[in-house]
Amino acid sequence: MSTVDHVSQAALRTLAETRDQGCVSIYMPTHRVGIETQQDPIRLRNLLAEAEKRLLAVGLKTPAARAIVAQAEELLPRQLFWQHQHEGLAVFMAPGLFQYYRLPFEVESLLQVGNRLHVKPLLRTLRPDGQFFVLALSQNQVRLLEGSRHDVREVDLAGVPQGLADALRFDEAERQLQFHTATRAPGGRGGERPAIFFGHGGSDESAKSDILRYFHQVDDGLREWLGPSQAPLVLAGVEYLHPLYREANNYPYLVETGLYGNPEELRAEVLQARAWEIVRPLIVRVREAAVERLRQLKGSASPLASTDVKEIVLGAYYGRVDTLFARLGQQRWGRVDTQAAEVTLDDEPLPESEDLLDLAAVQTYLNSGAVYVVPADQMPGPEPIAAIFRYR
Repeated sequence: MSTVDHVSQAALRTLAETRDQGCVSIYMPTHRVGIETQQDPIRLRNLLAEAEKRLLAVGLKTPAARAIVAQAEELLPRQLFWQHQHEGLAVFMAPGLFQYYRLPFEVESLLQVGNRLHVKPLLRTLRPDGQFFVLALSQNQVRLLEGSRHDVREVDLAGVPQGLADALRFDEAERQLQFHTATRAPGGRGGERPAIFFGHGGSDESAKSDILRYFHQVDDGLREWLGPSQAPLVLAGVEYLHPLYREANNYPYLVETGLYGNPEELRAEVLQARAWEIVRPLIVRVREAAVERLRQLKGSASPLASTDVKEIVLGAYYGRVDTLFARLGQQRWGRVDTQAAEVTLDDEPLPESEDLLDLAAVQTYLNSGAVYVVPADQMPGPEPIAAIFRYR
């Protein structure tokens, strides 16, 4: 099975904030099987050769241009890499920077050389109508899966207890009373007392209290990890644990419907597929509600809605954009002076030009706004960009 590379918010920020004359962005379709997998490295080789020419054209010296392109040339002879592709590949290069991502969706072939990297298509892996979480929870194990319609990965939950025993280890008094693996009988007579395991002896109320304490610790740890996310969270676990976790939960986007059964027995891909069936209608409703709200605001001439690229770009930089729609595969060239709060539009890409749609999308995402990078037929109107502002 091919691997999709995870694009973290920190990685996206690094790419978005990279500024250098020698920034190269490449997107190309790739293939999972067949003879086309042998043609993919040839296509990348041709794109890299063209990238080197463009770097020279914008003023870089030959050694500098060669050094940038050479970073990606290491991928060309790696047969296993080309045999484990998905639908698309994104490659980013700049002096001292090289990163690539295998993408779970088709992309058009694109080469861009300029003062910054073109990262808008990556937002399709992070967009609000694709991301969700699965909390696979049992008394023995905690797994948090970050999924989308296309892929899933397991999150490293440092600081979150990995089971009931782990959670209670820090409560010494309760551990002495309820979680001894073996203790002496009272008075030291009668040999060792047998171990007590939760669910197999002792008070039901005491066991529930222990589980609830465990779930509160899980919720505390997840709150730090999920942060300001608004992605749906699906709970997977045996049925009797669901109401207990919901009592402890403080994440506002835990969905009402859960997955029942022991998640320890299920692979991440199975949990992702089952959770997607739950969250898909919810995600569609959220996107449709955003489209409808935008149309209503525009219809009433509200200042909280805009399709003006200059206004939206500045609003995105200053954290004013709540929801943004940007058309996939389209660029609008220009320059931004954030200190003077001015945006200049260019009829064609100049050496100092930037894709303003890309800028608006990335800055909105980094400022915790919802971003929908969609084809033209899913835009709320004919314009290539539209936004709802948090405030004026």
